Amino acid sequence: MFEQPAFHQHSDTRAVSGARQFVGQHPPTQNHLLAALPLVNYERLLPELEPVVLPLGRIIHESGDREKYLYFLTAGIVCRFYVMASGESAGIAVTGREGVIGVASFLGGESTPSQAEVLCAGYAYRVRAALLKSEFERDGPLPQLLLRYTQMLFTQIGQLAACNRHHSLEQRLGRLLLSCLDRVPLNSVTMTHGRLADVLGVRREGVTQATGTLQKAGLIHSSRGQIAVLDRSRLEARACECYAVVRREHERLLADYQRVEDAARGREITRLYKVRRIPRSSDARQHPVTCIATFDYAQAI
Repeated sequence: MFEQPAFHQHSDTRAVSGARQFVGQHPPTQNHLLAALPLVNYERLLPELEPVVLPLGRIIHESGDREKYLYFLTAGIVCRFYVMASGESAGIAVTGREGVIGVASFLGGESTPSQAEVLCAGYAYRVRAALLKSEFERDGPLPQLLLRYTQMLFTQIGQLAACNRHHSLEQRLGRLLLSCLDRVPLNSVTMTHGRLADVLGVRREGVTQATGTLQKAGLIHSSRGQIAVLDRSRLEARACECYAVVRREHERLLADYQRVEDAARGREITRLYKVRRIPRSSDARQHPVTCIATFDYAQAI
């Protein structure tokens, strides 16, 4: 939802070492899947979670890349794009803190022909894909949650395919705006018509016309790359049915899982996050220290 920037991909080391700042503000339980884990399973996974900054434009994985990590988002939006041989692209799914990036790593294929790119800057916790093998052997709550999320992801991709065929650009634009609003804490998103066109797989002129129509109707206000939703209920009525279908499916699939409840609710709990593994022989002055983050666990969930 931004113009494509001239972007140099951040290394994982930089992204992880720079994440020390946000651990307390964005605990793992802001991700809906991690928050739905029973406490004992969450506690076992917690030491393996590494905080990662997701800057705008970061490519989490390219088409055909082996997905070595799963990224549990706690803020921001990641879009899965299919990039054609001509260089043109179209978004096939968006993910926020309700989900995870890297599903191919536990489905057995290890890679996909799609590309995952950060559309709205945010944060995530990543875990090594190899760790999921032992989790699937246990057949516990985490594998079940991941498979349910994958089903929801397939629903979104399939619904979008039908949406692109049968619904107007104006309806599709409304659906995309609502989907983005569900994943950000404000009633507006930062985006340009050009980036919207990339996500929708259409020409920029079409997006400009559709945006103008919604603005004249008093549903949104678009100015300098910022789109604010003025009347959400009317926008939902104006958008196509696909938005509601995908949202209902997400709620249905996760309905059986409750958010994590700590028996010692209200106590401050100290967590150790491995920001970067430092070789014993390394000069400590040249490396960031391991980060210890303290936060109120009861508020975090």
